[in-house]
Parts: sequence; C-alpha cells; structure tokens
Amino acid sequence: MSAAGADIDMKRLREALGARSIVLVGLMGAGKSSVGRRLAQRLGLPFVDADTEIEKAADLTIPEIFDKHGEAYFRAGEVRVVARILDTGPQVLATGGGAYMNAETRERIRERGISIWLKAELDVLMKRVKRRSDRPLLKADDPHAVLRRLMDERYPVYAEAALTVMSREATHEDAVEDVLQALACHLLPPAERALP
Repeated sequence: MSAAGADIDMKRLREALGARSIVLVGLMGAGKSSVGRRLAQRLGLPFVDADTEIEKAADLTIPEIFDKHGEAYFRAGEVRVVARILDTGPQVLATGGGAYMNAETRERIRERGISIWLKAELDVLMKRVKRRSDRPLLKADDPHAVLRRLMDERYPVYAEAALTVMSREATHEDAVEDVLQALACHLLPPAERALP
C-alpha cells in the first residue's frame, strides 16, 4: 500500500460519495473487475459486476447470449441491468466494455454515479486478454486488430468519464491506490484528502 493511499480517510470518502455508485468503465482487460473488487473492499462498499448480473438475468453466459441472440440483444439487456444496478447504490460497479457506449447508460451513470475510466495501452490489454478465452468480441482471426478498432471507437467516448486512471503494468493494489487518489481529489476539498 502506498503511503498516500494509506492516508486517505475512507469514511470521509464514503460520506462524500453519498448514495452514488463508483462506476468503472474501460475496455476488456483494463482491470474493472479485479480492481473493482479490491476497491469495494477498501471502501467497505458492495461490489457488483454488471456482466455477472446480466448472466444471472439471462440464465446464460455472455458467450451463450452472443451465440444465441447476438450482440444487439445482449446490449439491450445490458442497458436494463445497469440501470437496475444503479438504483441500488452506493457500490462499486464494474461495467462491460461496451456498456458506456450507450448514451442512455452514460446519462444514468452521470446522474447516479461517478464514472472512472481505467485507461490502458494496447500492449497491456493484449497481455491481459490473452489469459481468457471467453471474450466474444475477440473470437476473430486478428484479436489485436479487433482490440485496436475497439480502442479507436470507444476511447473518445470513455474520455467523457468523470475521472481517468491509467491501468498500467502494476499490482492490483497499486491500481486501487491510483483510483482512491483520483476519487479523493475529485470528492474531497484539499484539507480533507488525508487523515490528520
């Protein structure tokens, strides 16, 4: 744990958050779920993974939803599930990579949460996504090209997030510290950003 992160007053940060959710956005492999779980634990908040909730609602895995019904069906369900989750804050919510691309979802997140874009470079994402074979959008001859195209399409929209934190080659704990620092700077006046 970094010295700076250790000094953040978590109770004060939760109070400043109020009923809003912390919503992590970014491409697959950016670390939304792994960082989100640890962030929620540090803040004493529930963690919710939107993809897991979509799978529960559909009683199918995401690859099965894509195979049986297609991406448009999945995206429509994603809008509904994310809206439902946002009604139950505060919490840390990890969204799927495409969720923030929907204008209705972005507006709802602005109203009920604080969006944080976990931004990563292409080589970092490629290293991470190679570890899993359950990513429907990467079932292609050239996953590198698909990921590059997704970056080109999505990064300008992700840039609308309230905060941006670089997801770099570092430990999950370091990433959580980076997010906590960004939240403290966003939510707390300078005099309240650290413990006395």
